[in-house]
Amino acid sequence: MDDATARLALPLLEAGQAQKEIAHNEALAMLDIAVQAIVQAGPTDQPPAAPAIGACWIVGTAPQGAWVGQAGRVAGWTGTGWRFVVPQPGWCAWDAIARQEWRLTAAGWERGVVRAERVTIGDRQVVGARRPAIPDPLGGTTVDGEARAALAKVLDTLRQHGLIEP
Repeated sequence: MDDATARLALPLLEAGQAQKEIAHNEALAMLDIAVQAIVQAGPTDQPPAAPAIGACWIVGTAPQGAWVGQAGRVAGWTGTGWRFVVPQPGWCAWDAIARQEWRLTAAGWERGVVRAERVTIGDRQVVGARRPAIPDPLGGTTVDGEARAALAKVLDTLRQHGLIEP
């Protein structure tokens, strides 16, 4: 029989187990770190000197001190010590200081990157997948320099924003 849950490694209670409250409280402490995670900073290697109870951090790739061996995990201070949760790709944590979301990908933690196939506002798609390149205006029977310059600026802006191919 397993003694921990598959995804969060939360301790499970066993029949006849003495002091079940210890395992139960440990599971609650880990859930408090993992569910709707809020961190003070993204990947950092040095634990803070005086953490507040309930404060969390994303542990960096070369952790030091009390965080040695906990790379990439979410560390939370409980008042009685550090608790570590092993996140899975797709997990998110809100950075309370930077006011941006961290997301764990297969390559590691990234902040401030929005990945989507489209953006929809009020049931209307306003941004979708990148479209093919649009050529700059050339030729024609009537040349209007101001219109051509305005159109070139629009096309340049769309290219800079990645909405059309360069």
